[in-house]
Amino acid sequence: MSAQSVLFDAPGPKARARNAVYTVGTLILFAIGLAILYLGFNRTLTERETGLFDPATWAVNPTGQWTAEKWEPFLRPDTWTDYVIPGLQNTLTAALTAAVLAIAFGLVFGIGRMSDHWWIRVPAGAVVEFFRGIPLLMLIFFTMALPIVAYQVFDIPTGTFQVTALVAVVTGLTLYNGSVLAEVFRAGVLAVPKGQSEAAQAIGMTKTQNMWLILIPQAITSMMPAIVAQLVVLLKDSALGYIVAFPELLRSFTLVATRESNVIPAAIICAIIYIVINLSLSRFAIWLERRNSRRGRPSTKPTAAGGAPVAVQAQPGPAAPDATAQEPAEGGATAAGPSGATAPDEGSDKDDEGPENRRD
Repeated sequence: MSAQSVLFDAPGPKARARNAVYTVGTLILFAIGLAILYLGFNRTLTERETGLFDPATWAVNPTGQWTAEKWEPFLRPDTWTDYVIPGLQNTLTAALTAAVLAIAFGLVFGIGRMSDHWWIRVPAGAVVEFFRGIPLLMLIFFTMALPIVAYQVFDIPTGTFQVTALVAVVTGLTLYNGSVLAEVFRAGVLAVPKGQSEAAQAIGMTKTQNMWLILIPQAITSMMPAIVAQLVVLLKDSALGYIVAFPELLRSFTLVATRESNVIPAAIICAIIYIVINLSLSRFAIWLERRNSRRGRPSTKPTAAGGAPVAVQAQPGPAAPDATAQEPAEGGATAAGPSGATAPDEGSDKDDEGPENRRD
């Protein structure tokens, strides 16, 4: 029985027909959705004077969003150098900074939640649950409002310190995503088999050494998909910096769309850039996970010093004793066996165990 037949029941004739109907229906609905999207932004869905199936209805409307003039700004170098590239740089700066800080935050507070000391475990759990329960946008707003709070509560003069939009975005992303990553790390450590900790204790490792040298590396490896998924969320959440006038990628495309009146082309190009970045991050995580899984695995193709493959020969086991080798040799000694040793003939008339070795 194959693994496929065990894990999946082959559909019968009715099930195959039903699946075919569902597939065709889904494709039809998807095509209808694309048609509505095209006609809607072409301004011929509700403002048309011709029939729905008239070619004039599907022709590009000069006042719609699909004309070449709406896409032409993205063919000019100044659009990329003045808007897109600076916005992309700000987005990547905020995302990478927040990602590093969030991972450190998650490790510290995730380990703190597993501490044996209550005065570490309880505050760490309170911090994690507090920042997980607050919306990210509120964290960004609260960070921006720190100078006002300092003036109203502590009478610190206004202008003593300022919180920039970049600091507010990075702080909000770090606190929220770091709290989520703390639970990810904690779950990964708890998922490591207990035998690993017991073996570390058996060789004299302290709990700190066990945590940092044994448990955390295995937890990070096993939870890599969840960590990368949260980092992708962090990258996308950096677009919330638009609310506090942070010049990130979405705000740059918004400025282009406002100036050129091409909202749909700008949104499509912006979405494509975000998709490419997130797919690249996911592919990097897959490569890293495969590399970690292959670490320590012996090579299946040994090579010689010059790089040529070496044929691996099986080592022969002990050979079966040959009947003819047990015949007495001339001079009263038996022939050498598999080990090469010879046994002298005592000259006794005692029969051997096998009838074929019996002396006359």
